[in-house]
Amino acid sequence: MRVCPTEALRVRGGKALLQSNRCIDCGECYRVCPTGAIIVEQDDFNSIFNYKYRVALVPSVLLAQYPEDVSVDMAIHALLRIGFTKVVIVEDSVDYLITRINAYIINNPSRKPIISSFCPAIVRLVQVRFPWLVGNIMLVKPPIDLTSSFIRRKLTEEGIPEQEVGIFYITPCAAKIAAVKSPEGEDVSEINGVINMDLIYNRTLRDIRSGGTKRTVEDGAVNISPKSITWALTGGEALSIEAKGLAIDGISNVIEFLEKMETSEVHGVDFLELRACDESCAGGILTVGNSFLSAERLRKQARYIPESKIGFHTQIKISEYSSVLNGKVGLNRLEPRSIVKLDDSMVKAMNKMERVNRYLCYLPGIDCGVCGTPSCQALAEDIVQGEGSLSQCVFLQKIMEQNKLDPKHSFRIMKKIWGENRFIKDCDKPKHKK
Repeated sequence: MRVCPTEALRVRGGKALLQSNRCIDCGECYRVCPTGAIIVEQDDFNSIFNYKYRVALVPSVLLAQYPEDVSVDMAIHALLRIGFTKVVIVEDSVDYLITRINAYIINNPSRKPIISSFCPAIVRLVQVRFPWLVGNIMLVKPPIDLTSSFIRRKLTEEGIPEQEVGIFYITPCAAKIAAVKSPEGEDVSEINGVINMDLIYNRTLRDIRSGGTKRTVEDGAVNISPKSITWALTGGEALSIEAKGLAIDGISNVIEFLEKMETSEVHGVDFLELRACDESCAGGILTVGNSFLSAERLRKQARYIPESKIGFHTQIKISEYSSVLNGKVGLNRLEPRSIVKLDDSMVKAMNKMERVNRYLCYLPGIDCGVCGTPSCQALAEDIVQGEGSLSQCVFLQKIMEQNKLDPKHSFRIMKKIWGENRFIKDCDKPKHKK
């Protein structure tokens, strides 16, 4: 509850409850949950077999998850053996995309600093917590959308019926799942399904260790440029921008920086590469390797990539489809998703805001979280919306006890929030019989 950057979690009856209008799918709750109670839903892996042509859309960070003795080619062969018929690296479209991003920055001087649209958790964070910055988000699609558009068009022109093509993204984080299922700035995604990276990693590594038979990889499937390899790492996008760019990773660091922008403490920055996770996608919650080791491995690959790989086959093909992709590069206008919207009616919203401020005069303002909400402000808003009560505050309970509130009633209130087990001593808990 305390780590959620948008205060989307509450505790009721000993369980966490999610307020979906506040959630930005950053996965911080998944990362810290001590009991592993939070899961990230995905599409059934067997659904790939509903299609004759099964494309694995693979981010470069997957290739850095494997042990040192597993090469990129070995990982690609394993993906083909477990069921995919084609493997495409998500960042294949990066070299094409760079020129479009630089052009967008030049053509929108009034919107600086331009905020990258690469990380969907950041896009949602801006919509929810910093709605005044929504107009600064770059209306250019990220590589995942451009590459999926390219590969679908390419296969269709090769004579493959569109309904027989299934494109599946291997995701390192929960935010990318939301971006595919409920995309911002576009009507529908061209990706048919999303599979978690940890599942794919375990399946392919098991296949590699079992000594699966080698399969031929299509020309250009794994030949990616140095910029493409490091694009999903911190600084990978900002270093490709001709204007003055800044790269910030980690959701707390991003929030701190955006709050400084709100007070006009930031000047002279043209482009912001903001990422919710440390080391960007290498630190995604669905990755299995250490984020710093994964990032180092990818940067090393980018430094020592053979010259023959640069200007790879797939990229040349993408340039031939520029007329098609040009019409698909832009995103639709994004709208704010304010979390403090108390009512659709302006008059009612103002009345509720007045009540919130009145409740805050009684609440202690120390944001202890014992009430089951992350802050006194959040509790006041919940009360006004009919989703909480003043009796949840232990400090106000103490005051009420002095006015002859039965202490047992106070404990009943606490048990309702945190659950019965929180108030049972270890020595009083029932012992399991052997």
